[in-house]
Amino acid sequence: PTVTDRLLRRAGFVPVYPAGMSELCCGQPFESKGLMDAADRKSAELAAALFEASDGGRLPVVFDTSPCAYRIKRFLAEQHQSLKVLDITEALHDLVLPRLALTPGDDRIAVHPVCSLRKMGLENTLLAVARACTAHAVMPPQIGCCGWAGDKGFTTPDLNAYALRDLRAALPAGCAFGVSTSRTCEIGLSDHSGITYRSIVHLVDAATSRMPASTVTSNATTP
Repeated sequence: PTVTDRLLRRAGFVPVYPAGMSELCCGQPFESKGLMDAADRKSAELAAALFEASDGGRLPVVFDTSPCAYRIKRFLAEQHQSLKVLDITEALHDLVLPRLALTPGDDRIAVHPVCSLRKMGLENTLLAVARACTAHAVMPPQIGCCGWAGDKGFTTPDLNAYALRDLRAALPAGCAFGVSTSRTCEIGLSDHSGITYRSIVHLVDAATSRMPASTVTSNATTP
């Protein structure tokens, strides 16, 4: 979250955080356990806080992890509520990169779209963001779900190990690190790849700097 905040500010945005952050949750951990009443209650609390913080939906809402973005997008659609929710990949691609000067690196990196990102149809957006920041971004096609499954990687590590049994061999030679959009998935990916996976925001942070105001694209939106 620190790097996400820094990137947004570098791009000229002023992040606004909802009140009571420590008590808020998208509800995904409860949904994963089949506790739908609790999940919906927490989603409703978060939606109300975001509606207030976003000035009644005027400001876009950015989630820096994909499972949370996917959960709240579905909840809002089911409740017929209108908030402009952006997964971090959408925010980086549509809002941040157009406002920043890019100095792409030469590292070979692995890109892993987590399950929730795939369900939102944003895997190519993630790859596009990565390729804007390095000339050598690879998404191994044979690697699907990482098997971490919310928190199962902590309690049933064999599931994660089996799901990623082919990951190390699928990575390109000289691969320096990997990027994704879910911290828990990144733990399992790091354990079974021989490299470190981190949020895509770290890659963008390293490759960008503030663009002169005169060159900022006119279609960028400032909250």
